[in-house]
Amino acid sequence: MIISYIVIVALVAYACGAVTKCFIEEIPNKFIPIQNVLIGVLSGLICYFCKIETNLLQSLVVCLLATMGAGGIADLTKLIKKGE
Repeated sequence: MIISYIVIVALVAYACGAVTKCFIEEIPNKFIPIQNVLIGVLSGLICYFCKIETNLLQSLVVCLLATMGAGGIADLTKLIKKGE
C-alpha cells in the first residue's frame, strides 16, 4: 500500500490542530506559519523514516511546500470571504 505525502501531511496537521485546540483557545495569526513549518518538518521526517521517500532533503522540501501552500490557500479563501 502506497501512502502519499498528502495523507501524511493531512494526518499530522489534524493531530497538531487537535492538540492545539485542546490546550490553546486561539492561536494568534503570527504563529500560524511557525506551526505550518513544524507540521512540514514533522511530516517530512515521518515520510523519510517510513521509507516513502529515500532522500531526507527531498522529503522535507516537499512536505514544507505542501504545508506552506495549504496555509496560503487557507488565507486566500479567508480574504475572498471577507471581500478584500
